[in-house]
Amino acid sequence: MKKRSYRSSSFKKKVALEAIREEKTINEIAKKYDIHPMQVSQWKSELLNNAELVFEKKKSYKDDYEKKEASLHEQIGKLTVEIDWLKKKLGV
Repeated sequence: MKKRSYRSSSFKKKVALEAIREEKTINEIAKKYDIHPMQVSQWKSELLNNAELVFEKKKSYKDDYEKKEASLHEQIGKLTVEIDWLKKKLGV
């Protein structure tokens, strides 16, 4: 029985992209990397099914940044008003 081995995400990506290109058959790719053909098919499917997440993350980071920026601008405005009020009160 063959021992399980850990495969890095970069290795899985490389194999899956090669399978997507369809320049070689799944069996040829599996033989080249010494893995089971079903594993190649699974990684290919995972990549295709989750590809949209790559672009969603960029959007959500931008949205989070814009929300944080708006919140900070609001806070700056409030603090500026408070400082002006205190200066007026103290006669500075």
